[in-house]
Amino acid sequence: MGGGRGEGELLMIKQNPKLTAYARSMRKEPTDAENKLWHFLRAKRFNGLKFRRQQPFKHYIVDFICHDCKLIIELDGGQHNELDGADYDRQRTILLEQEGYKVLRFWNHDVLKNHEGVLQAIYLTCHSEFTLPLAPSHQGSGDL
Repeated sequence: MGGGRGEGELLMIKQNPKLTAYARSMRKEPTDAENKLWHFLRAKRFNGLKFRRQQPFKHYIVDFICHDCKLIIELDGGQHNELDGADYDRQRTILLEQEGYKVLRFWNHDVLKNHEGVLQAIYLTCHSEFTLPLAPSHQGSGDL
């Protein structure tokens, strides 16, 4: 009945104010890949699902999140291909998955050059009861 807050709103209230301010600043300067993907995900354009971008979640800022299908989407540039970046991403993914979310990672290049394939992977993940190996393996060269 009326007045309840959604899960995403509750997470925002509990967040560190510095993290929230940083997320806001990141929304003002998106990458080309974030802009392109956001064009398709914003305003419930993608199958009526509500996505948020540059959203504080626990101790992180995730690129895109949909609480309805418990999905986090991360877009990675070339720096994620370096050893330190890859290790950090693995640890972060494990922690986010422990919260019950599926995490999909895409290279920025994939979003810019093959957005249809990226959107199909997101769709299949949102509409499946099991996780398929849909995200790129990150064995490519990153941004070209």
